[in-house]
Amino acid sequence: MQIDFHHGVTYVCARLAGFEHQEADIVAHSAQYVDDSTQAGLIRFDNGAMFDRISSAHKMLDYRNFKELANCKVWIPFHFLPGNGGLPAGQDPPGTFIEKLICRPNSPVAQTMVRECIEQRYRSYGLHRLGITLHVFADTWAHQGFAGVSHEINSARDLVDGNDRPDQSLMNRLKGFFIGGALPLGHGTVLSNPDKPYLRWGYTNGRGEKISRDNPKDYLAAANELCKAMQRYRLGNADADVPGLPAADKDKIAMLFETTLGEGDCRHRQWIDHIAQGSFSFGPAQVSYIANGYGSWKHKALGIVGEGDGQRPALGHRIESRLPYSPQFLDSNWKLFHDALRAHHFYVIHDLLPQYGICVA
Repeated sequence: MQIDFHHGVTYVCARLAGFEHQEADIVAHSAQYVDDSTQAGLIRFDNGAMFDRISSAHKMLDYRNFKELANCKVWIPFHFLPGNGGLPAGQDPPGTFIEKLICRPNSPVAQTMVRECIEQRYRSYGLHRLGITLHVFADTWAHQGFAGVSHEINSARDLVDGNDRPDQSLMNRLKGFFIGGALPLGHGTVLSNPDKPYLRWGYTNGRGEKISRDNPKDYLAAANELCKAMQRYRLGNADADVPGLPAADKDKIAMLFETTLGEGDCRHRQWIDHIAQGSFSFGPAQVSYIANGYGSWKHKALGIVGEGDGQRPALGHRIESRLPYSPQFLDSNWKLFHDALRAHHFYVIHDLLPQYGICVA
């Protein structure tokens, strides 16, 4: 999924779940920032204080960059949550280990992840972790059938459109993406098809199975489940019987998934316009998202902008700059987001996945 869903739709679902603007803004911003937090390493302040952070994405999410993208520390916990074959803890799907790693929509693994987030809602970074969790949760619909490792299971051929006709345009674009014996990672072999809410399409997977995808249907199911998760979060009860999206708003969202076209940023602007115009039952609201630069969470927390801010941009390298320290840094959204990012990563890798017999680090 792209920024139109992770930010725009998440904000809408948060408001419809009962969150007021300020809290919904934090949740939605955090959900999208998972795709934009590409730098890791140590920050040194001028008073001797330090802060270490991890990344949750790689530069450009470039499907061609196999060396960087083949990193389960990023792709598995943040984008391609293993589905364990859709089975509960203690059960294994037939086949080899890769069957456990394939992403499945709303899997027991994903539901357990949401439960933990709700149970940890009292943390200072609770809302930020909710946004991160919802990003991963939503992606289980978009990324279903693919795995966050380089494996032939991710191979796709014979791509077709919604009328089962060959998608020659996409197949031509793919010719320039994959070379040699490199194995595909995630949904690289179908590019951004899973990330477009309006698309109906299909392909033949690495097992020779014909797969039909209905993105509008999947995205609507994801939005409804996100709303339910946030309703349960607000109640502090992961088992609460909640309604999900109100009927009229659900119909509006379904219509927008079908009719909001263009690339991700273009679709995002259209969602922001609908929110501003009061297209949903919570009324009009002014929402914006700044990934980096002036006005971004990072700028407000550290007073730095852009890539040339004294950092070493390579993944995992430490930051040597001695930045001015402010006590307000401890309560900044940027710092709390990174606290939540690390908490989510540790839980998924070391607690959640082992419950399902999955060891990836």
